[in-house]
Amino acid sequence: MDYQGTLIRPPSEAGSILLQVTLGCSHGKCAFCGAYLDKKFAIKDQDVVWRDLAFAATHCRRQRRLFLCDGDALILPQSYLLDILARIRGQLPWVTRVGSYANAKSIARKTDQELLELRQAGLGILYMGVESGDDAILRSMNKYGESATLVEQGQRVRLAGIKLNVTVINGLGGVEHSLSHARETARALTVMDPDQIGALSLMLVPGTPLHTLHAQGDFLVPDALGMLAELREMLSGIHLSKGLFLANHASNYLPLKVRLPSGKAKALQELDAALAGYRRLRPESVRAL
Repeated sequence: MDYQGTLIRPPSEAGSILLQVTLGCSHGKCAFCGAYLDKKFAIKDQDVVWRDLAFAATHCRRQRRLFLCDGDALILPQSYLLDILARIRGQLPWVTRVGSYANAKSIARKTDQELLELRQAGLGILYMGVESGDDAILRSMNKYGESATLVEQGQRVRLAGIKLNVTVINGLGGVEHSLSHARETARALTVMDPDQIGALSLMLVPGTPLHTLHAQGDFLVPDALGMLAELREMLSGIHLSKGLFLANHASNYLPLKVRLPSGKAKALQELDAALAGYRRLRPESVRAL
């Protein structure tokens, strides 16, 4: 397989075929993100992608899922994306689900009919970075779109029948805006009503604007208890029709897997126990992105 630069994929796609169809991220300006510092956004040559599919057809026959890399494969022209999905279906008929990262920019470029076509062609899940529901924080982090835009585009994905997995970043508002970040993010997620929420905890990446702000003393990251208090406030305000809330990423201090709405009360009790010092937290030395 032709892999260029660092490949990033969601934890749930660990066992998937990784087919790199773009390089980097089509937005690439978020102040906190160091995922693609090693490359500029580009669409990979079609012949290279077709060769990788032929390789997967021979050597990846045990894997039932496929993930389209890099950061935003949905930005591809509709005809090319449909061609990729058709070839996956034809050459890898054992693949039961195709997934991709997406952002509000790339989703907005697709009409409702185009999203439906992608679902019918085999696109089963999109992973969307919401990060925060607070407009001031989104602007300060150079995130594309305001909260209302993120919510609207997430709703469009769900209406097309595509599973929606969103991520938020605990601590992204810093100490100063921790409470607003938690409450506004909970509000946005409740309105969006995704299938799954993944909560990561902020870890500063050297080379990013946010890391520089922190080094200058202009951004203060919440400590472990501050992160947990923020996470509790966020979770308490989230009301999904049904879905999963996962805070079990390696960056988090207290692993949580919560089925909503039934498991919320127990999860809040676990957070309360951790805040009171009755639960052991993940040591700082083993936290990772």
